[in-house]
Order: sequence, then C-alpha cells, then structure tokens
Amino acid sequence: MIIKKSELETVAVKKSQYPIDNTVEIAFAGRSNVGKSSLLNLLTGRKALARVSGNPGKTRTINFYRINDCFRIVDLPGYGYAKVSKSISANWGDMMEEYFQNRQGLRKVVQLVDIRHEPSKQDVQMYGYLKHYGLDGIVVATKSDKVSRNELNKCLKTIRQSLGMSAEDLIIPVSALKRQGHEALLDEIEKLITAVEENSENIEE
Repeated sequence: MIIKKSELETVAVKKSQYPIDNTVEIAFAGRSNVGKSSLLNLLTGRKALARVSGNPGKTRTINFYRINDCFRIVDLPGYGYAKVSKSISANWGDMMEEYFQNRQGLRKVVQLVDIRHEPSKQDVQMYGYLKHYGLDGIVVATKSDKVSRNELNKCLKTIRQSLGMSAEDLIIPVSALKRQGHEALLDEIEKLITAVEENSENIEE
C-alpha cells in the first residue's frame, strides 16, 4: 500500500465529536514518547501530519485522519506518562472504552512499544485490553535502529512473551529515523482493508 492522500478529519474527546462511522478505522496506541507521531508521519509520507511533541503526554485527544479517501487512521492519546495528572489518566480510560465499545468501523489497534525496553505494566494492560475487544494482534516495536542486529530477535522475543502474544500475532520492528519496517505495516493494513471489502461484497451477494 502507498498512502497518497492524508488529512486530519476530526479531533475528538467524546463520542458526539467522532466523524460518521462509515469506513474502516485502524487505530494506533502506545505509551507517551514511544514514537507514535513519527511513525504516523512516516506511514503517510508527511513531515508534520501528526505533531511530534517535545512534551510527552501532550496529546490527549483522539485524532481521526482520512487516508486515501477510503479508510481512517486513528491516533489515540498516549498513556503512562508520569506527569499526567490522575484525573486525566482516569479520563483516558473512559475515553478509550467509549471509543472501543461503540465504533463499528474499528478493525484493529496497532500497539507501539519501545524495542529497547521490556513492555511496561501499562503496555501489558493495554494489550490485555485490546484482547478483550478482539482488536489485538499487531505490535510495532519502535526505534529498532537503537539495537544491534544480534539484539533484535532477543528484544522481540521479550516483547512477545511479556505481552502474552500468540504465535499468530505479529511484531513489526520499525525505525522512523532510518525509514525502515513501515512497508510491512502498510501491507498488513492493506490486508485488513481488503478483507473487510471482500466480506462486504459477500454479504451483498
């Protein structure tokens, strides 16, 4: 897949602000400062579609991006940053649950983890959360350029074991800095969209 067109469609904090639920949505979740904005900019070929903040935890909204006029990428607010107040952290859970429970177009949540570190307690909880909603299965290990080739497989094994991923679940190492690995993620997104389209055609027949 090549993303030729991408634009911010809606910024929301509650259900009434979501765009019309009429297309496939692939959401992205991860701890603050894991490199989510950099990854989204790499995927879309835009330098500043998603703002890269010097202040982790600053993004506290759900950002909906219209992609190629055929699906959406949804940027979920980062979790687990220590300086975010408890009230905001609690509100994050409510915001996510409202989105996960009510969004018919949502097909998958891509979870980002830092390849250099064992997944945190919040990462593990998030993956369990996604399993509950049937949205798990794709993890992106960011900052893969920061580990050696020999360390890479060991790091990926640690992530898989810590999150309790199945053999069928995918871990895709990506480096936004080196512009590596994102093609594999785009291929998986294309597969998801194609499967939805084929299923819709079968239902219509």
